[in-house]
Amino acid sequence: MKTLSSLVKRSAQLTTGIACALALAAGAPSIANAQVLTTDIVCGKTADARGITADNLPDIDATNAIVMSKDGSIYYARSADEQVKIASITKVMTAILTIENCKMDEKVTVSSAAATVGNSTAGLLEGDELTVEQALRGLMIPSGNDAAIVLAEHVGKKIGPKTKDAEATFVKAMNERAKELGCTGTLFENPHGLDFDEWAGDMHSTAHDAALMMQEAMKSDAFREIVASDDSWIEVTGADGSDHSHSMDTHNELLGQDGNIGGKTGTTDDAGYCFTAAYDRDGDETYTVVLNSSTNDQRFADTAALANWYYGHKVTVAIANTQEKTANGNPLIARISQTDWTDKTIDATLADPAAQATIFSLAGEVTEKVAYDDLSGTVHVGDKVGSLTLKQDGIKVVVTDLVADEEGSGPNPIEWLLVKLDRLSRRIENRPLAAESETVAKAPEV
Repeated sequence: MKTLSSLVKRSAQLTTGIACALALAAGAPSIANAQVLTTDIVCGKTADARGITADNLPDIDATNAIVMSKDGSIYYARSADEQVKIASITKVMTAILTIENCKMDEKVTVSSAAATVGNSTAGLLEGDELTVEQALRGLMIPSGNDAAIVLAEHVGKKIGPKTKDAEATFVKAMNERAKELGCTGTLFENPHGLDFDEWAGDMHSTAHDAALMMQEAMKSDAFREIVASDDSWIEVTGADGSDHSHSMDTHNELLGQDGNIGGKTGTTDDAGYCFTAAYDRDGDETYTVVLNSSTNDQRFADTAALANWYYGHKVTVAIANTQEKTANGNPLIARISQTDWTDKTIDATLADPAAQATIFSLAGEVTEKVAYDDLSGTVHVGDKVGSLTLKQDGIKVVVTDLVADEEGSGPNPIEWLLVKLDRLSRRIENRPLAAESETVAKAPEV
């Protein structure tokens, strides 16, 4: 019997569906519950606080969502730390522990508990034997609950050889591993994510924690290959010794589209329609999570909207934002004082004059700071003479060297004497003792 909250949620979704159908019948455009919220977080601040207008925010239905880059930077969050159900996204952690504790060619045997778990399965039967790698495919491609229990029992025995409850040992390890990853809102109670009937309980997680799990899982080549695989078959040996194949259909309807390189769905009445995805466009890998979307199609529409929003606001800018050139035709970044003289500077350019930086256009103003080295003695073209740092919203975006783009010799003895006399006069007149360094370039405009 389903819980009361489950029934209430499903009733609300049904009411929404009827309302949408009526709107469509009346000729009014409508898409599920998709909405723009200016209270959503963009790079650590609300859209309202950043002055971001609705047309620059993703239009999604999910009640909880996040966009996180490969380095852990969070670009977008909607109630991303709220503790909710994540259904079969749980299996990402099951895969992490399996990969960390097993070789892919290890053999596993399907127990009665695994074969009879029901719901979404990989079609495994009691007594079937298959490799860990094949079981992982059954776990991640068709979201097999049977494969989840097979792996939990196998890995649980490896973690605690004397355990009397291998699955419980595995679940305990799942929770410990989650804490190690920095998941602060996660509690697992089983290896598959079912949350009703005999599996009902207090299991929960957050969009942020789900992204951390996906980030960790994608460090594994084995995981990456499986979630990106078009191979929908696994080979098993039955209890009678005969070999047979199982055909599986992936639940990731976005696989291979617009940079999608994998993902994991999850669906129960309490969790709604969930999906965590990995994207890579032009070498920029990022992870999205949507929890409690209202329909199967909507979770994929939400995911695509988040990915397109993120990549659509990544812009590439030239670091050298200046119209002035050195004598060699390179962008003039600064004129840096040659401190052995009272009136000479060295033209400085970037170590790579064509260098570019990738900026997220909604993350705030870009600022520039140029540091000058103390230039004494002879300076040659290509010598490091300083550095340039770009920050966006106080966070470093890039640090690069400045180099001399002209020769500058130090004074000979007679010139040094003249410099001394000039400085004596300058002290008396309270003037600078050397030419002042000057930054010519400005911060790139976003």
